[in-house]
Amino acid sequence: MPIETRVRAVGGAVSEAAVELGAEALAVPVRSGPVAPPAEAARLLPFALEELLELYRAKGEPGEIVAAPVRLGDTVRELLLYGVGEASPSDLRKAGAALARRGKGRTALAAGVPEGDLSAFVEGALLASYRFRIGAQAEASTGSKAPLGTLAVLAEAGPEAAGPAVERGTVLARATALARDLANTPSAEKSPSWLAERAEEVASASGLRVGVLGEKELAEGGFGGLIAVGSGSSRPPRLIELAYPGTGSGRHVVLVGKGITFDSGGLSLKPNEGMKTMKTDMAGGAAVIAAMGALRDLGVADRVTGLVAAAENLPSGSAMRPGDVITHFGGITSEVLNTDAEGRLVLADALAYADAELDPDVVIDLATLTGAAKVALGLRHGALFATDNGLADALAGAGAAAGEPVWRLPLVADYRAAIDSDVADVSNTGRPGFGAGTITAALFLREFAGDRAWAHLDIAGPGRATSDDAEITKGATGFGARLLLRWLAGS
Repeated sequence: MPIETRVRAVGGAVSEAAVELGAEALAVPVRSGPVAPPAEAARLLPFALEELLELYRAKGEPGEIVAAPVRLGDTVRELLLYGVGEASPSDLRKAGAALARRGKGRTALAAGVPEGDLSAFVEGALLASYRFRIGAQAEASTGSKAPLGTLAVLAEAGPEAAGPAVERGTVLARATALARDLANTPSAEKSPSWLAERAEEVASASGLRVGVLGEKELAEGGFGGLIAVGSGSSRPPRLIELAYPGTGSGRHVVLVGKGITFDSGGLSLKPNEGMKTMKTDMAGGAAVIAAMGALRDLGVADRVTGLVAAAENLPSGSAMRPGDVITHFGGITSEVLNTDAEGRLVLADALAYADAELDPDVVIDLATLTGAAKVALGLRHGALFATDNGLADALAGAGAAAGEPVWRLPLVADYRAAIDSDVADVSNTGRPGFGAGTITAALFLREFAGDRAWAHLDIAGPGRATSDDAEITKGATGFGARLLLRWLAGS
């Protein structure tokens, strides 16, 4: 669902902007530590600003808000003193999110923004305004207020200088919202063909070339992983390919996303609780589609190809079985020991195809791949694996800048024996006694990536959230879209 809040840069004083816009509230930033109070806030209040902050024991921490009524002209409005900490990108993202949530139900809010990464502030505000509801009655039943209508930002640099940062933050936020929408859509609607249709819409709107391989083409082309995983469903798999030409003579980057539109576990059936969030098991594919759709707006120089391996993993009389051997694109075989380790099987086809047919300089895949990653790193950090140190450092830096942190884990050579098979080249789960499920899954994928610079992001933890927090909203988070875009755009 599109983000309804609009952000625009304006000039003048915050109080003047609030009157001009008819805003019900105005906001001024408060930094942490012993800093001079905002002059405009001090002028509007009938008492010392320090007294108000002391009353609420406010410290200017990011996301903290203290409110007081003030009269501007003939109207009483709400003055919000909002904490920005040290005004780091992370601080400003939290501050923007807090203001947007406080502004729900209002038509407009005018906010002064301190010097810093304005795009991060905009991202936070817009992403905190995101909501996904189906049906008018469902919306009404929550009793929730409508998102803030307009957020007018008054940056220290002035409206003309602030405009590009507002636009950049908006592009990044809307890409993330698209990834959330795709992942939050219920699986009754979200078949592999539905996902391909959404990718075609994104391509049409974003100047991308698009191609989709259906069941017949996949079978004839030797995409054994996609065929096997999708064999239990009446809705056949798809391989989606999006292509962006780039603006220069840069690298050719291939992004690969896991697109399991629903994961029951197959014949290795998950318990009911484990299935409730499995509509988001294509979050990696959603991030790839969303990132591809924003490349032109960000002027990315690199040529970029996005691949999404889409299938539905269901049990039936035609489903793949434990003990089956799959021949993947390119000829490598894998033994299926657990049908619930299906994501790596479809990614294997896409990675092998990228290596053999697309001649990339860099390959990056994203997937909600293993519960072990969630156990190791929790719900905020993705697991990063890479065969190239420079690529690993660049992705980690982009993740930190985007508010989507990753932690590098090792590709332990001694653990390669865990995926040995008695009958095939590899097995799709690790043998007992090795543990390290996230690492052995990454080692499986490495078998198909060739000798190119390759990175794997396991986003099983941060790909979905159980509650709202800062710019994160409950449900699919869109994790990975901003990381990829920050990396591709070089900042």
